Amino acid sequence: MADPVGLIGSGGAGPIQPPMRGTGGANAHPEADPNGPSFRDVFMDTLRQADALQQDATKAIEDLATGRSSDPESAVLAAKKAETAFQMIQSLRNKVMQAYEEVKQMRV
Repeated sequence: MADPVGLIGSGGAGPIQPPMRGTGGANAHPEADPNGPSFRDVFMDTLRQADALQQDATKAIEDLATGRSSDPESAVLAAKKAETAFQMIQSLRNKVMQAYEEVKQMRV
């Protein structure tokens, strides 16, 4: 398969790594910091960001429909960003539910 963007085999930046917190050095894990944000905080922040993207998309589409904007590309881009954020949150929710079901099935 061709690589139209040129990212494969280019020796780029490599895989995306989560940001390190604390002063644990290069081998520290994000979950090693007890003062870091909780899963709930991160999830709620992600929900707020997705909601903001949805509101931006709605405004861009309304502006295009009412004639306040003549840039359909920005409306499509805003809608696609909102859709992608929603799909990411839905995927995260499905993974959490799957993990919950697995824990529920464990025998003690």
